[in-house]
Amino acid sequence: MIKVTKQALWSGRFDGEADSSTLRFTSSLDVDSVLAFYDAMGSLAHVRMLKEQKIIPPEDADRIINGLISIVWMMERGEFDIDDSLEDIHTNIEFRLTELIGPAGGKLHTGRSRNDQVATDLRMYLRDVILEAMIDIDALILSLLKAADEHKETIMPGFTHMQHAQPVTLAQHLLAHVFRLSRDADRFFDALDRMDSCPLGSAALAGTVYPIDRDMTAKMLGFRSPTQNSMDAVSSRDNVSETAFCASMTAIDMSSLCEELILWSSQEFGFIEMDDAYTTGSSIMPQKKNPDIPELIRGRTGNAVGSLVSLMVMMKGLPLSYNRDLQEDKGAVMDSMNTISDCADMLSKVISTMKVNKDAMLAATEKGFINATDLADYLVAKGVPFREAHGIVGEAVRYCIKNKRRLEDLTLKEFKGLSASIGNDVYDRLPVKACVERRGSYGGTSPASATAQVREAAAAIMEREERIKQEARLIESCWDDLLKEV
Repeated sequence: MIKVTKQALWSGRFDGEADSSTLRFTSSLDVDSVLAFYDAMGSLAHVRMLKEQKIIPPEDADRIINGLISIVWMMERGEFDIDDSLEDIHTNIEFRLTELIGPAGGKLHTGRSRNDQVATDLRMYLRDVILEAMIDIDALILSLLKAADEHKETIMPGFTHMQHAQPVTLAQHLLAHVFRLSRDADRFFDALDRMDSCPLGSAALAGTVYPIDRDMTAKMLGFRSPTQNSMDAVSSRDNVSETAFCASMTAIDMSSLCEELILWSSQEFGFIEMDDAYTTGSSIMPQKKNPDIPELIRGRTGNAVGSLVSLMVMMKGLPLSYNRDLQEDKGAVMDSMNTISDCADMLSKVISTMKVNKDAMLAATEKGFINATDLADYLVAKGVPFREAHGIVGEAVRYCIKNKRRLEDLTLKEFKGLSASIGNDVYDRLPVKACVERRGSYGGTSPASATAQVREAAAAIMEREERIKQEARLIESCWDDLLKEV
């Protein structure tokens, strides 16, 4: 039970105290304590603006500024004690400030509401965790790129419908995941751009009567501009939902990769072996080496998607403007972002330490007539219409299945029996290495194409890295300015 030790900020209208069960049920401290630093920084920007606009006396503003800075350093040292009897982190900070500097602390809340305060804190938090997530995603991409660069000539079956389709390189397969994840990282930047406006100063929903300068507070907190509509600013959580979607999409893409790693590490495939450091054994079967990391990532994808669904359902049908339902947004998006950062980090370790069985991959290409399309393309080059070529090769496959042969094992006489257009040069086209090397179209599976893809993907990472550094420098500069004592 939460023990009531101080009056809530909203208690002036009430004669009696809230029941302890109400305080327990409505408390958000278990989640919003994560926002403590951002809340203090938002308050610093707000009070500096109040001072500049002469809304509160400069001596009171200075006391508040220095008091807040002291609280920030307490947080940094782990010395800021949270009072569980207070309903949220915002109240905790304001009461602690008043304890430090006296009644002047009560002037901090002038011209704002917890509604715009929370919305601002959350955007600052999301900005940071998005940048951190992109760093983790790019680290995963780099591990995939390194593996792809090492395996540009490692040939394996390419699959459609989980059936052998055409020969590809391991590089091509890994690069497909690289470009998926690269889009995921870019998608986070898109979300970041759309949340780059500051709700602070929107107050409860209608703005404020005080002559505040919202451009000033937005700039001090590293935002491009203030939000354009006060009701929209305090009630919208599309930025939270979009972030959760980006996290869900990233988790889904990682899960797809994990599914393949799990299959490839099985005895049936034997394409890879995961390092002992990232696998576990069985409590009863001593021979087992289980791919637990990829399995857990695959499982935790459900948590990320579930958080997105929770947010979308929570937002459905909410009337403007603020409703207490919105308190439930933080836990969902925080869980999503923590999940993908942790999963990306672990998956990167799995990829960078796995052993690739090139021989097993190459041997697998001997099954399933994986060079059949190349035989059809050969016939087309000889002037046979593709639909007719398709039928000829289909007949050849049936013949091989019946006689337990491979296409490349057929004699020239047998080939001639299928089509007079087939000559001795067909044997140059059927080896899987030739099939791979001939696919040099942009984005194709040839080693030369893989080299170009690696180069493009690496350039995209460098471009993101530079922007992440720029964003981080801007935020750090804002914090440095806000933490200057007066």
